[in-house]
Amino acid sequence: MDSGLGGIPYCRHFCKRNPGESVVYLADRLHFPYGGRERGELIGIITGLTEQAVKIFNPKIAVLACNTASLSALARLRERFPALPFAGTVPAVKPAALASKTGKIGVLGTELTIRESYIEEIAAENGGGKIIGIAAPELVEFVEHRIFSVSAEEKIKIVQGYVDRFRAEGVDVLVLGCTHFLFLLDEFKQQASPEISVFDSVEGVTRRTESLLAGIAAEEKVEEQNGERVRKSLVLTGKAAPESSWVYWADSLGFGISLLEEELETRA
Repeated sequence: MDSGLGGIPYCRHFCKRNPGESVVYLADRLHFPYGGRERGELIGIITGLTEQAVKIFNPKIAVLACNTASLSALARLRERFPALPFAGTVPAVKPAALASKTGKIGVLGTELTIRESYIEEIAAENGGGKIIGIAAPELVEFVEHRIFSVSAEEKIKIVQGYVDRFRAEGVDVLVLGCTHFLFLLDEFKQQASPEISVFDSVEGVTRRTESLLAGIAAEEKVEEQNGERVRKSLVLTGKAAPESSWVYWADSLGFGISLLEEELETRA
């Protein structure tokens, strides 16, 4: 689950390594973007969305493929749905802090993520270091709505602006703390090298999800699950027809595409 495109790299990575698992990618277009919302509002939105997902899809695992949503709502979701294992997505501050030589850790994220005390606490627990946080809501919008229509030069230009700000602060590690930013991972690595190392959480989230799967009965993991074929679905909230970018990603992933038209109730 994510508010938009951000979780696609995580979904793609997981599916490549686990082709026998049925997967639903649920994109909450109705409430995009999540980053500027207050914590209480976001908890209500995501809890309501999870209730719908449980009722309709009966998942055995839920992956919250959004840093903002995970930092805000993951603890509440685990309380509300104790029988459903959750894998969250949080900024890769721990490995970045351990790798930093200057003790200055750059974190690029949404407004809510940058406000979270979590990132400071994780840095303090793993060698200390100062968090240099930059909120980039405009970059989330750029990825969600323009990433397919801009030139390579424009991608580099927008990334370079953020890298220059972090470089001026003396950081030597940079955490991409929003899943949307993974669509610009190559550009960030190119512009940050060699002074700044770039960290993301794709591998860690997949490993965590696979660990949860390992705890589920073996008979539920075979390709023909309960006599049904493996299903791959991309589901969008709202009644509007899928935008061209969603059609592209559904096709590229080999997923069917459909709408969750039912009005979502929010649960505090």
